Amino acid sequence: MQTTYKTPPRPDRQSHPMTTSTRFDTKIAVLLREDLEPWQRLNVTAFLVSGLGTEVPEVIGEPYEDADSVPYLPMFRQPVLVFQGTKEILKAAHARALTRALPRAVFTGDLFATGHDAANRAAVRAVGTTDLEVVGLAVHGPKNAVDKVLKGARMHP
Repeated sequence: MQTTYKTPPRPDRQSHPMTTSTRFDTKIAVLLREDLEPWQRLNVTAFLVSGLGTEVPEVIGEPYEDADSVPYLPMFRQPVLVFQGTKEILKAAHARALTRALPRAVFTGDLFATGHDAANRAAVRAVGTTDLEVVGLAVHGPKNAVDKVLKGARMHP
């Protein structure tokens, strides 16, 4: 007869029991152009998601606090999924996000040459919508709508 042995729980190793994952009816996604340098990918992602929290406050959770009562800023209440694609996929995703009127943030290639917020906004304003060199796009919305916007993109490795 075969018996299964389990290691008894150790309170010193696991302070909180495992919980099941929460399902969200919305999705936060970032789409990056696949030819960006690693530092650019990180920078673009950080800039893009900063915009979503200001426009869609319900995506922000509660503030954090550690066991010593040190407070920390709140973060998104749900995961951010990061995708990549070609410039053509980004152009199409940008158009689909506009058509679906989803909350979105855009990062263009011109922003790598600017040094502050006013210059960033001026660089985007100087180019027509269809001519923007989109290197990053963040969107939030119902899962199926976001999935349709990201058609053709793949998960970032």
